[in-house]
Amino acid sequence: MPANEYEFLTKWRVIAPIELVYDILKEGKDYVRWWPDVYLDAQYFASGHPDGIGDHVVLLTKGWLPYRLRWTATAQRRERPHTIAITASGDFDGRGVWQLEQQGQECLITFDWRLRADKPLLRWLSPIFKPIFKWNHRWAMDRGLIRLQEEIARRQAQENIYLAAEKSNYLVST
Repeated sequence: MPANEYEFLTKWRVIAPIELVYDILKEGKDYVRWWPDVYLDAQYFASGHPDGIGDHVVLLTKGWLPYRLRWTATAQRRERPHTIAITASGDFDGRGVWQLEQQGQECLITFDWRLRADKPLLRWLSPIFKPIFKWNHRWAMDRGLIRLQEEIARRQAQENIYLAAEKSNYLVST
């Protein structure tokens, strides 16, 4: 494998319904809000297709290390609630696939990310700093798990408030 090619396999477990996790992960334009440690900016462009295939988001991202990456994520496949596949182009090129599986109350999340770093700094430094770049990716994904858990809790709390209000309105209606 060339020094500037990377393969990352990340596995997370969260206590949440698979449909909720799918809804969060499929919206790349929202990562800036719930995963701000890594996603700094997102510009969304709709494809016009009802299934969202071809939608793309131009992203500015960072890790712990002091460099930023500008890249575009394009939706290639969505199979609700199990699979979200994107292609990436820009400072790196490749593809990412989120796979979701419900296991009791837990949702097992696997992210398979394969890319080639084309940003000149990354391309030139990859032969020497590949272990550091891998560590940087792990840092970003560790932050992602924490932030995803927070987003799940936020959405579940909102749903509980909505249901309580709906129940309350029902009880006082005549």
